[in-house]
Amino acid sequence: MNLLVACGLALVMTATVSAQSATERSGKVVRIKGAARYSTGNNVWQPLAIGQVLKAGTLIQTAADSHVDLVLGEAGKVSPVRAVANPSSGGGGGGGYQPKAEQDVVRIQADTVLALDKLSVIDTGTDKVTDTQLDLRSGKIFGTVKKMNATSRYEIKLPNGVAGVRGTVYQVTADGVLQVLSGSLVVSWTAADGTVMTQTVNGGYQFDARTGLVTPLPQAIMDEMRRMAVLGEGVKSGPTTFIEDKTIHYVLDTTDDEVSPTNGNNNGGGDGGD
Repeated sequence: MNLLVACGLALVMTATVSAQSATERSGKVVRIKGAARYSTGNNVWQPLAIGQVLKAGTLIQTAADSHVDLVLGEAGKVSPVRAVANPSSGGGGGGGYQPKAEQDVVRIQADTVLALDKLSVIDTGTDKVTDTQLDLRSGKIFGTVKKMNATSRYEIKLPNGVAGVRGTVYQVTADGVLQVLSGSLVVSWTAADGTVMTQTVNGGYQFDARTGLVTPLPQAIMDEMRRMAVLGEGVKSGPTTFIEDKTIHYVLDTTDDEVSPTNGNNNGGGDGGD
């Protein structure tokens, strides 16, 4: 009887694991400014191109005065580039309009080396649990992370620590400067004396692991992060504006490395300008 019960439990557990098996996510290149390259191993480098889909294990390097935008999503299911700018009360660093991320986007800034260590998703049947692990080896990245469930993970490995991100618009440098426009992140790093330190950084603030100081985000940096949060840089129609009660959409223009804006009213009843 015990053997039969054990076999039955094993079958149930096997079926559950099968139903919740992890599938791959990927990073789709939606914009390149300047020059960038990638490698999947053996130090063999290839030029990066718009539309490429990069899997976990890929190493990306940008040149001076260059950047690359990636949209992270399930393989073959990456949606068009878009972000939303909505008014909010803001954080302690200045308030104003805060962008709300609709998907996970990473901008790899100039002179940066970033590895996509892990990109996976598990469909539990009631929710999707994502696991995103990036390795920022040098340089700086900017990103937007849509709201995640409690069991999902989004981590950025640094040369001297790791940052955990949750529903956040952030900017992180490899030398330990973390800036948060909205949401929050938690960073752990090793101090000079070998002590492991932890710090929470909330929206509207920045933290420098080299000094241990948390300070309000300067207004100029907040404005720049808001602009990048809607991928507004280089938009053909001119600079991005934030309009009350409006949703600003940016949809990938596959003819070149720009994005074209379409505006829609965000008062309900569909996607407006999609």
